Amino acid sequence: MSDSATTRVDCWFDPACPFAWITSRWLLEVERHRRLDLRFHVMSLYLHNLGGELPDWYRDLVDRSIGPVRVAVAAAERHGEKVLRDLYTALGVRIHEREAGDFDVVIAEALAEVGLDAGLAAAAHDPAYDEAVRRSHEAGAEADSGRYVGTPTVHVDETVWFGPVLRAVPRGPRAAELFDGFRVLAGDPDFFELKRTRTGGLRFG
Repeated sequence: MSDSATTRVDCWFDPACPFAWITSRWLLEVERHRRLDLRFHVMSLYLHNLGGELPDWYRDLVDRSIGPVRVAVAAAERHGEKVLRDLYTALGVRIHEREAGDFDVVIAEALAEVGLDAGLAAAAHDPAYDEAVRRSHEAGAEADSGRYVGTPTVHVDETVWFGPVLRAVPRGPRAAELFDGFRVLAGDPDFFELKRTRTGGLRFG
């Protein structure tokens, strides 16, 4: 495989999803070692779990998650999807690494950090953005089924994947080596699944 080839990678995220956060940080690390055309897009845990039976703690998270998602969509509508990279980072650091639970405060601080209009925070409680959320969400789903296998969802050279799901963020050459292996598997038309039991807690640092 040539390291000089540019690989198109699209990452769909909900700011509240810890697994999407770890995968996104891995892809940003890979970007330091491989030529990626890395783009971020919004999906929604709320839509993904619509109608599902969830534990109370997760239902609470899913119901609250729509706020940051709406804000991300509103920011992308006003400034283009390129704004999502920095906004997602500002949101995710607070939600996952600092364990901030008040999403209204998280949103306000994140918007200020990346220099976006504070008025965008109002989108968190405005269902008028839900159609735009749905369009972005559905764009990440598998074309044939219209469904998500799970989150994180990553498109590599226009193939759609659930994962890779990681417990911690790989760094340095190891991050690039894992991506090389993933890209080989992603490019095989007959490959569709690889999974093992997860042990241990998540590490965001």
